[in-house]
Amino acid sequence: MNNNTHVIFGTGPVGMALLRELKLRGVQDIRMVNRSGRLPGADKVQVIQGDASQVSKAIEICKDASVIYHCAQPGYLNWPKQFPAITKGILEGAAAANAKLIYADNLYMYGSVDTPLKESLPYRAEGSKGITRAKMAEELMNAHKNGKVRAAIGRASDFYGPGVLQSFMGERVFGFALNGKPVDMLGNLDVLHTYTYIDDFARGLATLGQEDRALGEVWHIPSAETITTRQLLQLVFDELGTNGKVRASSRSVVSILSMFHPMMKEIKEIFYEFERPFIVDHSKFAGEFGGHLTTPHKEAVRQTIHWYRSMRNVGNK
Repeated sequence: MNNNTHVIFGTGPVGMALLRELKLRGVQDIRMVNRSGRLPGADKVQVIQGDASQVSKAIEICKDASVIYHCAQPGYLNWPKQFPAITKGILEGAAAANAKLIYADNLYMYGSVDTPLKESLPYRAEGSKGITRAKMAEELMNAHKNGKVRAAIGRASDFYGPGVLQSFMGERVFGFALNGKPVDMLGNLDVLHTYTYIDDFARGLATLGQEDRALGEVWHIPSAETITTRQLLQLVFDELGTNGKVRASSRSVVSILSMFHPMMKEIKEIFYEFERPFIVDHSKFAGEFGGHLTTPHKEAVRQTIHWYRSMRNVGNK
């Protein structure tokens, strides 16, 4: 990969994992963009303060960029109101710079299906977050089709790994288990569920940014072997050497809590993911780009726990 300017909107877990991956690939000129303009620990990286929903600012930030990565998102409760404007700003910035645009997406737009998830599935989400994701994906692909921007979309399942806190496999699993607390999960722990290690997601996004033949397409980024949630939790407990406890909330419990807690109402919308098998098919990506190695869950869990431990040690100083 050459050393042209790469711009990453969003400095959350995905953006930071992508920063690590681009550095490994030898990219020198990287701009990180967030609302604060601050990024502790990001040495030798330009950090720019900016609100991507402001089109003029997004265009300014993207000037002379070769690849732009859309890893930004508003708070979970604010997706329908704020997400489309962020995506539009980044799209306009990429178009003005004639840069490739790679969008880090999830799987909500498909809605509830009874088959493995493939890129060819129609968008049948019924909830507001899935509908929002579907509309943004359609906007990006239409902009590519119309020649406005060169874009590709990379999608991943529920992810975990260094820096991941606000995820179904985040703080309430790794952090709680490390502190000897029961971990909190949803639904049926014994059905197959694809989980994505965040560094694998970043590796796939970087590949999309590197390969022109990825443009104009949606790609499911490869994840490690799909196992059950219980099996993944057991890997966590085994690495910690503990007999962990798990609390799994049923749909009825979430429904009751949703009457009092806004976040539970949001979770209720995508609860279907955890009731029956949720398997992501990434054969399209593997067939096109080949040789894309994923991190085995055992090793990914080990690295994630190492990160959580290091953060706990920092907090105790």
